[in-house]
Amino acid sequence: MNYTEFFKKIDAEIKKADSIVILRHESPDPDAIGSQVGLREIIRATYPEKTVYLLGEMPSSLSYIGEMDEITQEQFDAALIIVLDCANTPRIDCPFEVDSSKVIKIDHHPDRDVYGAISFVDTNSSSTSEILCRFAFGEESTWKVSKEAANALYAGIVGDTGRFLYPATTAVTFAMVSKLLEFDVDISGIAYHMITNPVSVSRLAGYIYQNMEISENGVAATILTQKDLEHFGIEEDQTHGVISLPSTVEGIHCWALFVEQPDGSYRVNLRSKGPIVNVIAQNHGGGGHPLASGAIVQTLEEVNEIVKELNASSKEYLSK
Repeated sequence: MNYTEFFKKIDAEIKKADSIVILRHESPDPDAIGSQVGLREIIRATYPEKTVYLLGEMPSSLSYIGEMDEITQEQFDAALIIVLDCANTPRIDCPFEVDSSKVIKIDHHPDRDVYGAISFVDTNSSSTSEILCRFAFGEESTWKVSKEAANALYAGIVGDTGRFLYPATTAVTFAMVSKLLEFDVDISGIAYHMITNPVSVSRLAGYIYQNMEISENGVAATILTQKDLEHFGIEEDQTHGVISLPSTVEGIHCWALFVEQPDGSYRVNLRSKGPIVNVIAQNHGGGGHPLASGAIVQTLEEVNEIVKELNASSKEYLSK
């Protein structure tokens, strides 16, 4: 990827804009919020005369990274729109209609929709936060990185690499982190927020370990109903803290957490140590990385179909 070329294009558009709105995908993770907040703080530091807004639903569990804004339709229409960390347009989290043909897109997920007047996608990057670091720390970059930007981008990288455990972690990842640490990043504070759960979530973790169904192909599946969430006294966004639990169990190669929504649909979280899962997510209207993907499905029948597809993928993987 030609980082310098795209940096110049993106920076030129930011220079021309009086105000900028930064969006990301719905049901955000640390990278979605971290890249949003990180880019806002970079723009604020570099171009203090510009107004930058962040939009999207904000889970309380990620509020330590930053907060979202509320604006009017008029303010939205007058702004340059940048969409981060979102592979397909239906998942853009925005209260207003987005003309995806006019936005700037920066992402590391495989393209589900090719959109944006300017689109920069680097699937070899660990995270969108890492991409922004490479823009900011590039040889020809004029962007200024503040302490606030560095903390947000660090949280994004740590979140999407699973604290540097996932295969997407590279030498470039550590090089970018090394540069961020020059800006007084609160390593221990960010780690505390990421690994510390309320008692209710810890009890839910025990429930998942006891109740996940494990197939002979090494597929683990757990369904959390609205009654389960009510029983443990947790909000849906808090379930992000338990998605990775099956990875610690010997013999599990891929897994799924299905979380029932208030309308009866199911949020699908797919993770893997080897079998490809993003194709399965795409089959059901979602997307993501080969080893970490998600979707929304409407029925238990579709939930069961996903489990069957996971078993087929894992069986093929084990036969190689």
